[in-house]
Amino acid sequence: MYLHLGQDTVIKMDEIIGIFDMDTSTLSKTTCAYLAACEKKGRVINVSMELPKSFVLCQSDTGEVTVYISQISSSTLLKRSRFIDHISLP
Repeated sequence: MYLHLGQDTVIKMDEIIGIFDMDTSTLSKTTCAYLAACEKKGRVINVSMELPKSFVLCQSDTGEVTVYISQISSSTLLKRSRFIDHISLP
């Protein structure tokens, strides 16, 4: 299954490591340093040019880490991911 992060960006659910609120998680110096290192390595994808509300940390099957910055709140992304779990197929 896939999770829509905004604009034209969708990611595989099984690649998600975590969904983080931008306001609360970036208070930590460690988190800021990690995001800066990912940015320096070219591993950050900004989904929208609007005010960022969350970031999603993903790891592909090959082990490559990507950080997606989204204008959608972390609580909304979490609700979307849980909604997908409740869809039943015939």
